[in-house]
Order: sequence, then structure tokens, then C-alpha cells
Amino acid sequence: MSRAHSKGPRQQVERVGSGPGARDVRGPRFQPLRRAVKVPVWGDLSIRLGLALGLIMLVVMIHWWDRDGLVDNLDGEVSFLDVVYFTMISITTTGFGDIAPITDRARLVEAVIVTPVRFAVLFIFVGTAYNFLIQRSWEKFRMNRIQDQLADHIIVLGYGVSGSESVAELIERGIEPHCIVVIDPSEERLAEAEALGCNIMAADATRDETLKAVKIDRAQSVLVSAGRDDTSILIVLTVRALAPAVPISVVVRASDNESLARQAGANNVINPVHFTGLLLAGSVKGAHIADYLADLASISGRVQLVERPVTAEECGCDISQLRTGGRGLRVYRNGEALGFWEDECKNLQAGDIVVEIVPTTDGEERGDGHNGAGMPQ
Repeated sequence: MSRAHSKGPRQQVERVGSGPGARDVRGPRFQPLRRAVKVPVWGDLSIRLGLALGLIMLVVMIHWWDRDGLVDNLDGEVSFLDVVYFTMISITTTGFGDIAPITDRARLVEAVIVTPVRFAVLFIFVGTAYNFLIQRSWEKFRMNRIQDQLADHIIVLGYGVSGSESVAELIERGIEPHCIVVIDPSEERLAEAEALGCNIMAADATRDETLKAVKIDRAQSVLVSAGRDDTSILIVLTVRALAPAVPISVVVRASDNESLARQAGANNVINPVHFTGLLLAGSVKGAHIADYLADLASISGRVQLVERPVTAEECGCDISQLRTGGRGLRVYRNGEALGFWEDECKNLQAGDIVVEIVPTTDGEERGDGHNGAGMPQ
């Protein structure tokens, strides 16, 4: 499974959800990694067997009611045991001929009632054999193949508000849905992720076997948003123990837990409450600051922030001379953050990581800062 890039042809747009919470997303559908069943296996099997036995008992009652139309070629007397016996050989189309319908009404019953029941029972048993033997074996084989092929994928642990928004934004940025694995204990929340085309697994993300099943050590990145800080930090600890080199981003809501999350092994700690406070405070001095920051954060805006390594052609150049045409803001060199105004940014070096602002497709067509008035949509 290869890494998806943000550049490329436009994908199919689908409407997911209904009402105010509905959203448009891009990307093809994909089969889930694990498919949850609403009825347990034993329940499904019991329903099928109960239905088959019910139909057989119905035919037994009909034959017993019309036993005068049957003849026993051995002793001439049709008992209840003979009726049960005749029903079974009739439904299974064995037909030894020792008991047979002799009246027109009995033959009509066989043709109109027993024959459809015979086909129904046959379909029930054939369908049961297919579902519990052939199909389940094939599904298990196919899902194992998907798991074995997982590589360079993005794993989202927790599909609440933050997790669902991050998945939608990843798809908007061009990440293929089949490169995203979503793990959450709630089947209801996973239904939306499955509709988007992501691989899903209903499981506990704090358990080692769950993370091993989605090949956590081969992941490109892990996003953690469990809804509770203690659960999120425990997940980060588990992920870091299994995948020491995989980048981890985690959402925490209490400032005191940010340092704990970093100690647990998170590379990026995001505090939505703190960030919201910054936006609110910034809006006091500038009415458009919050709007522009939201524009930067989302691919649906006219500009976006991009983090990437410096290319060989850019080595030795000033940060204002990036080959992409973007506006360089910051350079990370040996773990140190350098602003675009600092002298070190006038000579980019191999291994530097640059953060730049680049226009999105919408920005290239309409221009940054345009409010859309008078322009064709």
C-alpha cells in the first residue's frame, strides 16, 4: 500500500450523513478491515435452523390433516410416525415410494404447498452452508490479506468529534481512504468511517493485540483522540512501546496532561481548548486572524500550511526562494526552530525541514483574500 499524495486527479464527491452534520467527502468506497455483525453467529444459526424446523413442522401438520389422501403400501395404515417419515423424504426429494399421495387434494397439497417449502428449506441450508463455511472463510482470508498489505498507512485511534474531523480533512487533502485505519469501540461511530471508505476495526486501542493487528509498526503516522486524556495517554504509551519510530499525534484537553503526553512518547500534543482560547484572544485585536488561521489549517481554504524536507535544488538558497513558490515561514534544523527573518534561513541546508504557506487549488483559481463576491463558483 503506497502513500497517497495531495496532488492528483479530483476524486468522486460523496455526501455522508444527513442534516446539519452532513459533509461532502472525496474518495472511493473500500471494504472495511473488520466487519461487525449485528446478530451473533449463534443467533444467526439459531434463526435459520428454527425457520427450517418451523417449515418442516408446518408440512407435518398439513400431511397429518390430509392423511386420508396418503396410502402406506406396506400396512395400509398411515400413523403420525408415517406422516413425519413421509414429510422428511418428501422435503429431501428422496421418494422411496412406500408412502404416496393418492387423492387429487393430496397431490395438490404436494404441488402447491410442499414443493415451495421444499425449495425454501433447501435454500436455507445451502445459504447457511455458504455463510458459515464458504463466505466466512473467504472473508477471513481477504481481511488477513488486507492486514498483511498494510504499510505506510495512517491509523486513527478514536472516532469522536476530533477523530472524525481529522479523517474528513485527511481525505480532503488527497489521502486515499483505504490508507486510513480507524479503531474505535463504538460500532455506531465506525459506521460513518466505513461509509467514507476507511478500514475500520471495533476494538480497544489500548490493547497490544489490537494495534498489532493493524500493523502499527508499519504505519506512516498515528492520530490519537480517545475522548479522555488518561485513555489517550495510555494509548500513546502502548503505541510507543510497539512502534518506537512511528510519529504520534495526540489530543489532550487539560494543560497539565500535555507534558505527560510528551513523556509517554507523543511527537505532537494538541490542546483544542488552549488553541480555541488563542483564537478568541487573537480575534480581539484582529477580526480576521481566526478566519485566516482556520483557512491555513484546512485544505478547503485558499491557502494551507505545508511541512516538508528541503530539496537538493533548494540547498544554499534563501527561504524566500523556495522552488514551490510558497512563502517560507520557519526552518527546523537539528531540533531548533528558525524564523524566516533569521540569518540561518538565508542558507538552507540538507536535512532542514521547512514550513511554508502554499495556495490550494481554490486559492490558485480565485486568489487569496478574495471573498468570492462576483466570482463564478
